[in-house]
Amino acid sequence: MSKKKALGRGLSALLSDTPTEDKLEVDVVAPVALPESNGSINEISINEIETNPFQPRQHFDQEALKELSESIQVHGIIQPITVRKLARNQYQLISGERRFQASKLAGLTSIPAYVRSADDQQMLEMALIENIQRENLNPIEISLSYQRLITECNLKQEELGERVGKNRSTVTNYLRLLKLPPDIQIALRDNKISMGHARAIINVDNPDSQLFIFKKILAEDLSVRKVEELARELLSKKQTPEPAKTEANGVTKEINNLQSRLSSHFGTKVSVKSDGKRGDIRIPFLSIEDLNRILDILKV
Repeated sequence: MSKKKALGRGLSALLSDTPTEDKLEVDVVAPVALPESNGSINEISINEIETNPFQPRQHFDQEALKELSESIQVHGIIQPITVRKLARNQYQLISGERRFQASKLAGLTSIPAYVRSADDQQMLEMALIENIQRENLNPIEISLSYQRLITECNLKQEELGERVGKNRSTVTNYLRLLKLPPDIQIALRDNKISMGHARAIINVDNPDSQLFIFKKILAEDLSVRKVEELARELLSKKQTPEPAKTEANGVTKEINNLQSRLSSHFGTKVSVKSDGKRGDIRIPFLSIEDLNRILDILKV
């Protein structure tokens, strides 16, 4: 079985419950009385399941989790989670983290689960595609997920579009968001500006012009149409606002690019300072939960 064949049909092929020739086989580490098999539902102890390290979603709505937990207490788990087997009595979550977390909150000691076999790259692809297709991710989370699928799963944009059911232009528009300055990406992530605002801003190539438009959006509560008009005006007149004096602060172009990449990676505005020989990197956090999220990314 070649991986490309199995992955080529997207998440439905990876998580299908109907046995087929090229279906992923279950990794049974040791003989058991009732062996787990693809297509079967197994009741697994929650304490034996660890979360997915490839999970792209970083924030879970606690109120929504509480509501789901209450529903589970009344109706039970309607849709089983999906896990992979690491060893005897040791599993790792592939999909269904909201159901998993809500079940723990509801006090369940076990949970119904499908057991699949998957390597790390397949785990990453499953987690990313499952989230893109089933969760209400913000535009930056979607963009970062697309970028990870391209770089870490070696997919081309056309292949990525097939996986997530989007055309290439849609994928390209999301990937372009990652070229915006960190302040704009964070505002888009936090719903301070819309996807329409961001798409209008990105048509202006100069970062200083982009930040100029962004600040006007916040100060004057500009509509998407107004932003589009402003962007066209800057392009037609080739007007560029006075550049920010980054060089005066000792921030070189390379450091600026590094700040942008790190800010996108950590989902917060990272500060990098250097005198050419020494320097420091600062990663701010807004709460203990946010700190734990950053530590998870650092694998600390």
